[in-house]
Amino acid sequence: MITFDINGQEVKARPGWTVLETAREYGIDIPTLCFHPAVSASGACRLCMVELREGSWSKLVASCIYPAAEGLQVHTETERVRNVRRWVFEMLLAACPASPEIAEMAARYGVEGTRFKSHNPQQNCMVCGLCARVCEEVVGLSAIAIVDRGIHKRVGAPFAKPTDVCVACGSCVTICPTGAMQTLFDSVRGVPITALTQLV
Repeated sequence: MITFDINGQEVKARPGWTVLETAREYGIDIPTLCFHPAVSASGACRLCMVELREGSWSKLVASCIYPAAEGLQVHTETERVRNVRRWVFEMLLAACPASPEIAEMAARYGVEGTRFKSHNPQQNCMVCGLCARVCEEVVGLSAIAIVDRGIHKRVGAPFAKPTDVCVACGSCVTICPTGAMQTLFDSVRGVPITALTQLV
C-alpha cells in the first residue's frame, strides 16, 4: 500500500491508483465531469485539479491522471485550486450554456455565471470524449470519434460520415455527463434514436 496525505488526512492507496481514486475511496470530494471508472482517464475537463505541496514548493495537477505516490501532500481546497475550479466552471458554462448538468454542478461550487462569451446557446456537449472512450474500450468498437481541433473540436462519426459500426447499445448515451449524446447520437449513427428505440 502507498501512504500519503490528502488535506492532512493519512490515506492509503493500492499500487496503480490515482489521487482521485484514492480520494473517492475515503469520501473526499473532488469534482469531475470527464471521469468515469469504466474507462481510462483523460484529464480533459480539469475540474479535478488539486495542489501538491512540499515546503515552499507546490504545483497543480489533474488528480484523475496523477498517480498516487508515497509521501504526497495533496490539498483539494486551497485558494489556487478554488480559483482554477472557478475558471474551469466559467469556461464550461460559456462552452455549454444549454447543459443543466454543468449549470447545476457549477452552482454547487458557487459559480452561477460566466465572464466568457458563449458562441452557441444550444451547445451542451463539452467534448470530454467519454462517449468515444466507452465505445472503444468497453464496447470494443470505434463508432464515435472526436473530430477537428481547437475550438472546432466536436463529437461525430469517424471520417465525418454516419457509421454502420454502431450497434445501438446506448453506452455512449448512458455515460455522457451532460446528456448531449442523446441528440448527437443521430449524427453518429445516421438513424434517429427514436427509431432505434422502437427496434429494441
